[in-house]
Amino acid sequence: MISSGPVEDRLAIRELVESYNDAVMRFDGDAWVENWRDDATWDTGSGPLIGKENFYPAWQQAMTSFSFVGFFASAGPIVIEGDTAHGTWYQQEFLHPKDGGKLYITGQYEDDYVKMDGRWYFQKRIYKVLNMEQS
Repeated sequence: MISSGPVEDRLAIRELVESYNDAVMRFDGDAWVENWRDDATWDTGSGPLIGKENFYPAWQQAMTSFSFVGFFASAGPIVIEGDTAHGTWYQQEFLHPKDGGKLYITGQYEDDYVKMDGRWYFQKRIYKVLNMEQS
């Protein structure tokens, strides 16, 4: 599938994903959570968490396990339909757990977005691990 919709909206969604990844790499929970709608859904494979008040503490807890996180995205198609959109992203993760070792993960996000007051937000992010290696 090919991306479609206004280029400025596709660029804004790319910047949303970049903001998300930047916040992860800086362990900045406040910046991370600002990318989401209040009623959004986040699913990393353990079942969906609905509402920022439910998944933000889970993100904070997960991040305490790492001394370093490298988090890089490559875009698949982004399809805009008015003030909603869907995107696919392929994620490379380089994780250094505090208890030692390293994790290398390639994953895939399937995202739904909504545009509110001229800004795009995550409405839903569903993550699937495609490959994982540990050293």
